[in-house]
Amino acid sequence: MRFLNKKLSLIACLVAFLPSVSMASDASDLAQELTNPVASLISVPFQFNFDEGFGPGGNGKQALMNFQPVIPISLGENWNLISRTIIPVMSRQDFLPGTSDDGIGDVVQSFFLSPKEPTRGGLIWGAGPVFLLPTGGTNLGGDQFAAGITGVALKLNGPWTYGALANHLWDVGGGSAATDISSTFFQPFVSYTTQNAWTFTVNSETTYDWVRKDTALPVNFVTSKLVTLGGQPVSIGGGVRYWLDSTAGGAEGWGFRFVVTALFPK
Repeated sequence: MRFLNKKLSLIACLVAFLPSVSMASDASDLAQELTNPVASLISVPFQFNFDEGFGPGGNGKQALMNFQPVIPISLGENWNLISRTIIPVMSRQDFLPGTSDDGIGDVVQSFFLSPKEPTRGGLIWGAGPVFLLPTGGTNLGGDQFAAGITGVALKLNGPWTYGALANHLWDVGGGSAATDISSTFFQPFVSYTTQNAWTFTVNSETTYDWVRKDTALPVNFVTSKLVTLGGQPVSIGGGVRYWLDSTAGGAEGWGFRFVVTALFPK
């Protein structure tokens, strides 16, 4: 697919030209810090996903590139505001037989207000608003603005990181073909980071549509390695996922994921 080749080439170019920075901690600590969604760490992931089984005949395929910059903003001595943006760029084939769609889907923008230090029990948390921007129109999105709440809670226990991220979105207003939205996203995760900066992660990315009473439930198994390219810390990883449940006409069976993340430690 020419679309896929262009996106993979774009990742290679962006990684090659990222500015060099010095490592703020050893590789293992930095790799584990990346498992924390509200860490005081600028990260710029490029996440490629491929799935199939879409559409009424199950012949549809989707190549999805999520550009997901995470930027912490210091709010005094005790608090951070974490901006987390997900910009999906996708190519769909045969969702309906003989059709194809390429472009940007709906953007999700989250903000987490998070303490800079864990609680006495070691809990790390963040909470705030989330917004769905209807950039995908009617072909690649719901043509509907939505807003809601989001939160994350996790603990670091030696080499282990475990926790969960969740949000809920309600529709606010959209175009003439707007889709009703009342949707819950829930992502429990467990990661193990080794002393030589390998990280093994298992998570699920469950979405429940309260309007259609429908569930999408993929489970992801991802391995990543923190490396240094020209002085720039970069995490490179990949893995597979299996769809335990899917919405009507959604993905089925196995898919795969490939992630390149540039890190900018303070």
